[in-house]
Amino acid sequence: MTALTVAPAQSPGTTIGRNPFRLFLTDVWVLTRRSIARIRREPETLSDVTIQPVLFVLMFAYVFGGAISGLGGGDKYHSYLIGGMLGMTLAQTAPGTAVAIVSDMETGLIDRFRSLPMSRAAVLTARTIADLFTQVIGGVVIALVGLAIGWRIHNGAGDAIEAFALALLFGYAFTWVGVCLGMVLRSPEAAQQTGFVIFLPLTFISSAFVSTQSMPGWLQPVAEWNPMSSLATACRSLFGNPNPAAQVHAWPCQHPELAVVCWSVGLLVIFAPLAVRLYGNKVH
Repeated sequence: MTALTVAPAQSPGTTIGRNPFRLFLTDVWVLTRRSIARIRREPETLSDVTIQPVLFVLMFAYVFGGAISGLGGGDKYHSYLIGGMLGMTLAQTAPGTAVAIVSDMETGLIDRFRSLPMSRAAVLTARTIADLFTQVIGGVVIALVGLAIGWRIHNGAGDAIEAFALALLFGYAFTWVGVCLGMVLRSPEAAQQTGFVIFLPLTFISSAFVSTQSMPGWLQPVAEWNPMSSLATACRSLFGNPNPAAQVHAWPCQHPELAVVCWSVGLLVIFAPLAVRLYGNKVH
């Protein structure tokens, strides 16, 4: 009697006889294209990086800007505003990521992905890369609106590219926080509300829109160590825009570029592996 040969079990994310890393890259590429194709079919999903930034810039520049003192007039506030608005626009994609993940869970799409011989990390990495693509669009929109209201770059193209790169790095790292939220929450409504609760204080208790020196003394250290403050300060310093935080002696204010890198790496190290683990353990 001929012995029955049993193929060895495939480990998660690999296919027998092929390089796991190449398979990972292939999975990421295919899934990223899927997400971007979905954006093309539903362009309204880009409203958080196209319409909303324009509304926020105009509202803060022309409605609230005149009431904010300490920066020496409207034109200076317009220049001050863009550094903070850039960080806000890129980071606010994280709640949208959480909503998208929960929606995919509800429709069973993630279950279908999990049943396929593909890397768990690839599914989530593709999602974050697609969101990075939307963040690039958001950065371009902010820059164009800023130029329209009088914002200018004074330190040259090299520093400007570094500022945008730091903003994209932080935005990408923060997206993984949104992925984790999407894994632990049960409905798109809960994801949207939770993201709002987390994102709102993170943005407004910072130097994104006002100087931390104008805040109560007990609140200033919180705002100075806020990663959004570090990003806003780094962008203003690299753009050559008004930067009151340069007078603050807190470490993140004196080394904002390094602070942004540290915050970004910390978020990636913590939340990316956590998201992959939650994805593997998710039970419906």
